[in-house]
Amino acid sequence: MHEALRADHLLALNRRHFLKQSSSGVGAAALLSLLGSSAAGTAPNFAPKAKRIIYLFQSGGPAQQDLFDYKPALNAMNGRELPPSVRGEQRLTGMSSNQSSLPLAGSKFAFSRHGQSGAWLSDLLPYHREIVDDICVIKGMHTEAINHDPAITMFQTGSQIAGRPSMGAWLSYGLGSENQDLPAFIVLATAGKGGQPLYARLWGSGFLDSRHQGVRFRAGKEPVLYLSDPDGVCRSRVRAQLDAIAGLNRHQYNQELDPEIESRVAQYEMAYRMQTSVPDATDLSDESESTFELYGEDAKKPGTFAANCLLARRLAERGVRFIQLYHQGWDQHANLPKDIATQARETDQASAALVKDLKNRGMLDDTLVIWSGEFGRTSYSQGVLTANNYGRDHHPRCFSMWMAGGGVRPGFSYGETDEFAYNVVQDGVHVHDLNATVLHLMGLDHERLTFSHQGRRYRLTDVHGTVVDKILA
Repeated sequence: MHEALRADHLLALNRRHFLKQSSSGVGAAALLSLLGSSAAGTAPNFAPKAKRIIYLFQSGGPAQQDLFDYKPALNAMNGRELPPSVRGEQRLTGMSSNQSSLPLAGSKFAFSRHGQSGAWLSDLLPYHREIVDDICVIKGMHTEAINHDPAITMFQTGSQIAGRPSMGAWLSYGLGSENQDLPAFIVLATAGKGGQPLYARLWGSGFLDSRHQGVRFRAGKEPVLYLSDPDGVCRSRVRAQLDAIAGLNRHQYNQELDPEIESRVAQYEMAYRMQTSVPDATDLSDESESTFELYGEDAKKPGTFAANCLLARRLAERGVRFIQLYHQGWDQHANLPKDIATQARETDQASAALVKDLKNRGMLDDTLVIWSGEFGRTSYSQGVLTANNYGRDHHPRCFSMWMAGGGVRPGFSYGETDEFAYNVVQDGVHVHDLNATVLHLMGLDHERLTFSHQGRRYRLTDVHGTVVDKILA
């Protein structure tokens, strides 16, 4: 039996004994103290390199040929047909499979080398030049899903099928929280962005205890919905109500022994504590002007990607285990040159600022920053290719991402693609390999972090995944 399951079983027995033997007058604080121990996770399997993760998810699929994967041969062959030998038997989406022609589309953006590592970067990413020696670019990423919903679900949960626990939930289950006044898993999404929809199940807990699901923070006066007290209700009255509800829940638990009842009590108590901790964490007024200059003017506008990056750093400082950011709008089937430039302007400075800010504060060594989308884009043009315009369809067989800090090898490029940025030719990294590596950096063996559900033992990496040792520092 997995160590975490054995510990949970013993704790459940202790709780059961406590509840049956205690009088009805035991306060909710005592119950919460007991419940808190079951939410603390298990000890890491080995010494972790990272204590926390900030995951900058670029929803829609950024084009690797226009950002990180420089392909002069692709540019030279602009307008020629994609060679059948390159495509092979790979399927296309219904959006371009009926095209009579698949003309290669070279990038409209210039690339140049930067840093001591000499990494190639698109001119779309001027601020990334300042962190290029701090990041590890993985160019050989690949996955199976060719459409957004299964692809993003795969990245977040390790399965194309909805309903599995998300990575943040697995880490909360495996390691618990460092701050009992904030959730272990917090979600931030850029406000007002269109594109592929985001679903709450992407940060859900699946079949794990519901206390492990992500809590979404929103822009504005009420970051967490329904957290504030109604007008005219004092805090002492709320405390009395929670104590009364806890008593009712204890009575129900004695009858049913349902662990979700305990979770309900724990979440009521967490919400009570968050009434103080959330306003403190989300109030950016105490940040210096130099910090806003680092992240950019957008950092002063709640709900922007820049503001969320700054907020992510504040949450990381307060011990939040997993902070998930989503930025939509990378799904550029047409008008890519114009639209990807907009996306880069919205994300480039703040992404680089987050890495630099963490480094300046001595936090980058034990904070893992991840930048990725759910797949890449085709090297041929979807739709008509013109002298100044092109689009790119979904492409799961080859794309780029990067990681920084948290035990990752800095200033390093891993994996190679062919001259068209269409296929991985060396050192490919599957999504399962990436997730196995992330868990490893957090001190967890991906094969041992399991949960038994409906007669089967599940894990984030399913029955796959190999730690990519070569990208470890």
